[in-house]
Amino acid sequence: MKRQSMTDYGTPLEETDGAIPVPEGTGVVVKISHCGVCHSDLHIQDGYFNLGEGKQLDVTAGRDLPFTLGHEISGTVSAVGPDAGDVDTSKRYAVYPWMGCGKCALCEVGDEHLCNTVHHLGINVDGGFATHVAVPHPRYLLDVSDIDPALAGSYMCSGLTAFSALKKVSRHVGVDGPLMITGLGGVGMMALQFARAMFPNATLLAADIDETKRRLALEAGASHVFDPSESDARKQVFKTAGATPAAIDFVGAESSLNFAQSILAKGGLVVIAGLLGGRFSMPIPMFPMRVITLSGSFVGSLTEAREMLELVRTGAVTAIPVDTRPLDQANSALDDLRAGKVIGRVVLTV
Repeated sequence: MKRQSMTDYGTPLEETDGAIPVPEGTGVVVKISHCGVCHSDLHIQDGYFNLGEGKQLDVTAGRDLPFTLGHEISGTVSAVGPDAGDVDTSKRYAVYPWMGCGKCALCEVGDEHLCNTVHHLGINVDGGFATHVAVPHPRYLLDVSDIDPALAGSYMCSGLTAFSALKKVSRHVGVDGPLMITGLGGVGMMALQFARAMFPNATLLAADIDETKRRLALEAGASHVFDPSESDARKQVFKTAGATPAAIDFVGAESSLNFAQSILAKGGLVVIAGLLGGRFSMPIPMFPMRVITLSGSFVGSLTEAREMLELVRTGAVTAIPVDTRPLDQANSALDDLRAGKVIGRVVLTV
């Protein structure tokens, strides 16, 4: 098989060859047709997450080089292990990449994506910037034969991250909002579309420092948009929509989180789904005085993935812009994502 491989941290990917995996036991092999490019790929390529104040979280351990990035995978099954059962090789599948041990308490209640034994495709196990990928069990294959193949794989990360975060704020948003979505990259734009379907009567607010992304958000159904870098952005939100019961931060930076929490109503919630990096602090008495909650959200469960795809099938979720590029353009896709040039999602085609 052909791969775009990470041969060292902080360096461009290189094309490498490898043997096509042979499935054992319950395993299957997927011949990849599409793989989305995610901001998490940049952190792994760099080998660290930014913790702010010059500190870094090293993520170079537990990964053999050369390594294949890519976790937003879709394709068809090309080989089936002897214990995998009946697998329809004529269907197109998206691959749920957030696998755990399958045995611990978290896995048993369906939170396999939170398992401490990480088996995440493209994160610590070879992923989808390749022609083939090994999947340990067919339960991780979700039929997407009736879904746009260019977006099907991206629903397993950007879509699932958006959907799961939105479910966490549903009690606060109620039926009429308002809800603030901060960060209008691929995940934020996906969240805007899911929010329109999940909260049809809500006032949807969106914030981004990029004027083009704000304009596209308005065209995509946002009620109001804001530039959080403006000195009076908080006042603009209050004047336009009042204090906000819920906000989702799809950036995960000090500035984005400060903005998101600053516009909360008393008893409000910020869900943090972004991983850009940095540090955040707030006087402790403000938490009980404002009765606010800061909550993390990491992708979503396999059950949520299936629930999300059912919502997509209803036609209520408008597709975000997709830029498809050949697999050998993986480096340029990562570079454009790093430079903030990507609108929607870049998806590599194999």
